[in-house]
Amino acid sequence: MKALLYTALIALAVPLSAAAQSSPTPGQAPVEVEADRLDLDQRAGTAIYSGNVDIRQGEMQLRGERVEIHRNDAGELSRAISTGERAYLRHQADGQDAPTEGWARRIIYHVAERRVELIDQAELTQRDDRFTGGRLEYFIDREVIQARSDVEGSEPQRIRMTLQPAQ
Repeated sequence: MKALLYTALIALAVPLSAAAQSSPTPGQAPVEVEADRLDLDQRAGTAIYSGNVDIRQGEMQLRGERVEIHRNDAGELSRAISTGERAYLRHQADGQDAPTEGWARRIIYHVAERRVELIDQAELTQRDDRFTGGRLEYFIDREVIQARSDVEGSEPQRIRMTLQPAQ
C-alpha cells in the first residue's frame, strides 16, 4: 500500500511542478495531498483522489470533490481533471502580485500545453479582472484567456467580463 501511495504522489508531482513556475526549482517543492480516498490503476495510468481533495505544490493548488491524474501512452503525465460543485485552481506566477484563481464544475489542466479549461459555471480572476461563462480557457505561459458560452449538455452560459482600467 505504501508503494502505491508513493506512486500516486509521484504521478501527481509532475503536472503540478510544470505549472508552479514561481520558484527557481519548482520540482523541489513538496506535493501535499489531502483526500478521503485514493484509487490507483497503474495499467490504465490513472490515480483518482476523491472526497474533498486538496492538492498543493509551491504556488499551485487544485481542489475538488474528485481529482483524476492521467498519463499518456508514453507514460508521461498528461492531465489533471478536478470536478465538483466548485472545483478550484490557484496559480501565482513569478512577477504577479496576485494569484490567478479559477472555479468551475470541471477543471482540466493539460500539462504539456500548460493550458487550463474551466467548464460549466466557469469563473476566472486575474488581478482585478473577472471573467465568467460556460467555458474558459487559460493559457498559463502566454496569460491568454478565451471564453465561450457553450457547454456540452447544458444551456449556454453567457460570457461576462469585468475589466479594471490600467492605473
